[in-house]
Amino acid sequence: MNDPKTVKKIKIGVLCTRIRGDEKLLFEEIRQRDDCELIKINPEHYPYLLTGKVPEVFYEPDVIIDRCINHSVAQYISKILHEAGILIINSPKLINICGDKLLTSLYLETKGVPTAKVKVAYSEKSALKAIEEMGYPCVLKPAVGSWGRLISKVESKTSAEAILEHKAVLGTYHHSIFYIQEYIEKPQRDIRAFVIDGKCIAAIYRYSEHWITNTARGGKATGCEITDEMKQIAKAAQDAIGPGVIALDLFEVPKTKDVPVDINDPSSYKLIINEINHTMEFKNSITTSGVNIPGKMVDYLIKKAKEKIKN
Repeated sequence: MNDPKTVKKIKIGVLCTRIRGDEKLLFEEIRQRDDCELIKINPEHYPYLLTGKVPEVFYEPDVIIDRCINHSVAQYISKILHEAGILIINSPKLINICGDKLLTSLYLETKGVPTAKVKVAYSEKSALKAIEEMGYPCVLKPAVGSWGRLISKVESKTSAEAILEHKAVLGTYHHSIFYIQEYIEKPQRDIRAFVIDGKCIAAIYRYSEHWITNTARGGKATGCEITDEMKQIAKAAQDAIGPGVIALDLFEVPKTKDVPVDINDPSSYKLIINEINHTMEFKNSITTSGVNIPGKMVDYLIKKAKEKIKN
């Protein structure tokens, strides 16, 4: 066995502005590895050049994983580091796509990956027309956002007009793009699938009587067996947006129109993608799924770092 003191350690940088339970588990996993060294980096502590040399701390790790909550911070810092020749997971392209629901839908539809139907509008008038074409109920979401916030189920023309007016008055650019998605009648659950480099490594069901099943909104999680269909859609999604570490929100929808989903009969439904998360939360899914998710993440980071060092 190699002497730990003589083994060159893989330096893993974790980029985060806030340390949550997920990041603590990731830190612990890295520290437990004899061949790894943890470097914590808060991007808020450093000014950046747009091109050329960035602060020295970013050159120290062999690989950096982005765990920033703020999408804009993740989007820009990943691009700056990538252009400086620094290996960052996820890539700026993947972060840009997955942090924007409109781009996610566009990439999935373009590549033929099963996903919910979407219409996009740029004014209240055209949004109302799109909603009526989509049919009631439908779902209105901000293009950028997470944890099920600011999502509205639109059930009538009256509610559509009110919600659209509220969004217009709110006035931020997040509300100037109207992302309108078909409403899926779920069997009181959906699936969160964890995917690394195209492979589905773990999955959970999220149950709720409310139409929003996010665990951040009170959804309850149970274990979910990984099926062949789940593996296929995970690979297709990863192929569409590029390699990395992601989580898919999957819906079970009827295979045949007007025939409801029977959760005890997999032949009655197929899977479609609702959203893709590029900074997946996993702390409550490790025990539920029975999979050491941060361990799988670190394995992938080591693999990518070694590929970079070798080249």
